[in-house]
Amino acid sequence: MGHSNVWNSHPKNYGPGSRVCRVCANPHGLIRKYGLMCCRQCFRSNAKDIGFIKILAPQQFGTRVKFLIARVS
Repeated sequence: MGHSNVWNSHPKNYGPGSRVCRVCANPHGLIRKYGLMCCRQCFRSNAKDIGFIKILAPQQFGTRVKFLIARVS
């Protein structure tokens, strides 16, 4: 049995290799929170359509103001 017959002979049902973005099928940078299953690039382009908005976070410890993304219910 050669190496090519053994490589990927079993399907991935668990772990990071088994999950991909539902929009572009990219396995990297996946956001799984709230069941999004969307990569970070697709999330940025579709966040408003999904129902997320940017809100200002309170300024802490003299740092710059940061943006948070919150889900609108």
